[in-house]
Order: sequence, then C-alpha cells, then structure tokens
Amino acid sequence: MPNNPQSDIKFRAQNQLGELYTALDSGTGREVQRMLQTLSPQSIAQLLESSPPRIRQVLWKLIDHEVEGEVLQELTDDVQGQILSTMGTAEMVAIMEGLNADDVADILQQLPDRVMAEVLSAMSESDRQRVESVLAYDEETAGGLMDTDTVSVRPNLTLDAVLRYLRRHEHLPESTDNLFVVNRQDQFIGLLPLSKLLTSDPSVTVREVMLTDVEAIPANLPDTEVAQLFAKYDWITAPVVDDHNRLLGRITIDDVVDVIREDADHSLMSLAGLDEEEDTFAPVKRTAPRRAVWLGINLLTALLASWVIHLFQDTIDKVVALAVLMPIVASMGGVAGSQTLTVVIRGMALGQIGRSNLSWLLSRELGSGALNAVLWSTVMGGITALWFGDYRIALIIIAAMVINLITAALAGAVLPVLLRAMRIDPALAGGVALTTVTDVVGFLSFLGLATWYFA
Repeated sequence: MPNNPQSDIKFRAQNQLGELYTALDSGTGREVQRMLQTLSPQSIAQLLESSPPRIRQVLWKLIDHEVEGEVLQELTDDVQGQILSTMGTAEMVAIMEGLNADDVADILQQLPDRVMAEVLSAMSESDRQRVESVLAYDEETAGGLMDTDTVSVRPNLTLDAVLRYLRRHEHLPESTDNLFVVNRQDQFIGLLPLSKLLTSDPSVTVREVMLTDVEAIPANLPDTEVAQLFAKYDWITAPVVDDHNRLLGRITIDDVVDVIREDADHSLMSLAGLDEEEDTFAPVKRTAPRRAVWLGINLLTALLASWVIHLFQDTIDKVVALAVLMPIVASMGGVAGSQTLTVVIRGMALGQIGRSNLSWLLSRELGSGALNAVLWSTVMGGITALWFGDYRIALIIIAAMVINLITAALAGAVLPVLLRAMRIDPALAGGVALTTVTDVVGFLSFLGLATWYFA
C-alpha cells in the first residue's frame, strides 16, 4: 500500500512535538534549542501552533533570533498577536528586518494603531516606504497582498545588458520567473520570461522577445479574484499596477496559496460562527466569549421554532403521532436547503454566479427540490401509513414535506444572494438563516395542516 506523504508529515510533526515536550519536562533547554535549530521555520511554526500557550512561550524564547521573523510570518494571526504582545518596539523591528514588505505589513496589522506607528517610525526610511506602500491598500486586495521587491527592465535594452544587470545583484527575489518590462514612467508594458532571456540571442532587445499579451492585476482587485486568476492561468508571479498602470509590485504563488487556505478555513469555521484564525489552544477566557455570541444567536432561532410548535400545542396533545413525525419534516428541509446553500456559496466564491445566470440556477434548484420532494414525501407517507395505520397523517406529512423541501431549495438559492447584497458573509450567516427558515416552515406547514384537518 503506498505511503500517504501528508500522513507521514503529520506523524513526524507529532513525534517532534513529543520529543520537545519530553526534553522540556526534563529541564534540558539546550537540548530543545538544538532540536529547534534542525527544523525549518515552517516546522517550528507548526510546533508552536500545536502547543498550549505556556509551552509556546518557552519554545519561542529558545528559537534562534535569525529565524524568528520567518517563523513569525508562518503563524496564524491569533498566535502572531499573542507573541507580538510580549515584545517591545525595538525587538519587533529587529525581527521584521529582512522580511518581504507584504509579510511585514501582515504582521503589523495584528498590532494596535499606536504600536504600529511606533514600529514604522523605528524602521529605516526605505523599509518604511516599502511597507507603507502595501499598508495603503486593504489587506484583502491585490495591493495588500503584493511584495514591492521586483526586478524591472526597459524595452530598449539588449538581453546581454539585462544579463549583466542581473549579475550585479547578490540574489533575485524568490519565485522570480519573469522580469517586468516598464517604460520611463514605470508603466507596465510586458513580461520578459527568464527562459527567453537565457535561450535567446543576447544581441536582441527586450522589446523583440517580451510578452505583451499579459494583463497586470489592479491593486484594488479582491484577493479571492486574484487567487482565481492564478488558478486559471497557472501563474507563479504576476505584476500589480495602480490606476495609471504604474508597476507597484508583484504577487507570488505562495501568497495566493495562503489566500486559498484562509478562504477554506473561513468557510469551515464560519459554519460554526468561528474566526478562521481561531487558535486551537487559546485559553478559556478567549474562546468562551467568542463562542457565546454565536450560541446566543442560535438560541434565539431555536426559541422562534419552539414558539411555532407551542402555537399548535392543543393539536399535538390530540394527535401524539405529530410530535414523533415533525422533526423529520424539519430535518429533511434542513438537509435539502444545505445542499443548495453550499452549491450557491461555492459558485459565488468561484465567481461563477451573477445576475445573468442566477435565474437559471434558481429554476434548476426548484426543479431538483420538487422532484426530491415528491420522491421522499411519498416514501415517508408510506412509512407513516404503515407505522401509525392512519392515512390522514400520511397525507399531511406528504404535503408538509413537499412544501418544506421546495421552500428549502428556494431559501438555499436566494439567501446567499440577499446576505451578500446586505454585506453579510453568506458562509457565516447562511446556515443559521436557512435552519430558521426550514424549521419554522416545516413545523408551521406540518402542524398547521394537521390543525386544519383535525379541527
């Protein structure tokens, strides 16, 4: 049976964590420090995030100062904030030295405005300008994602001149696959792939071999759309420009992977009303308040559904079978609605759903919901007739399930669109809103029909 690389990595990480804990328990700090020096910054960051706060602080103090910045940029925002809160301004500046401008900007945005201003003022003039150019844009846009460290050339240069220019650099920015071609006003006009630079006649000019059919990314483009472009065109890097097409920086694939991971975390955690940067080992005083808000919202929706049931208490007292069957109506509606909701939210996230095709999607979901409603309500009606020996209750549950399943399909398709129009995250609020609709409609239709029939 082939090995699973991901499982092997997780297994090694847990082994490393166990060894570190053993060394810490034995009081051998030097042994822990030696073990940390053998690990990559990414592995150290994973170990920190996998440790409770007390051990995390001890491990951080034992990390080599030369890699602290690289480790810090790999941590989630929540863990970053905890570690930064223990530092002074001078220490923060020292740690951020040598990091890319976009990484520094990401770290600074975890700090209070006053502390951020202190750190920026303590930086060198050139570093501060680079970081401030990124901070000028929202962190969830291409401008907030970009790195200002770029290599640009003019179109009239020969490839030989470009090669001599590059050799004067000690190193090129990471993930460099293209050089950016700009005019005298620093406006982006094309790309010079390194492959063409190395394989073409050195005497030809950049203009003769550069690629001009490449669109630069506007600085204000949302990061989710940037990720979609990278996925669509298999880019490794891409230029970022301002409103006047002036080159501002570049986005690299590693930053896009972070966006994709954060979006996936956001979708998963939002289902429970949690922040995607939630620290797994955050203390009780931090986790309890965060979860209390969402639990309170769910309690209100549950009270609404309970109030609907209470309206038909006399009917339930007369026909006990209704109490047994009514959760089925609400549950089936909830599952059907969640299927539609998930498809629509995913389509919106991928940029596949807009005004032009929303009506078609709505018709498709209503048709699918109606077919499933007829199928499964008929099945449930037969089960009810055999179970309770009462065809009247069977007919009631058939009608209620048809109503609720069709309503669920409609709500699952429409709610994300309405929530986004109201500037509310559909992934965060869609599930609760849908559950409320399917519970209320399910109970109201089932118990309402029963009250009307048995009155």
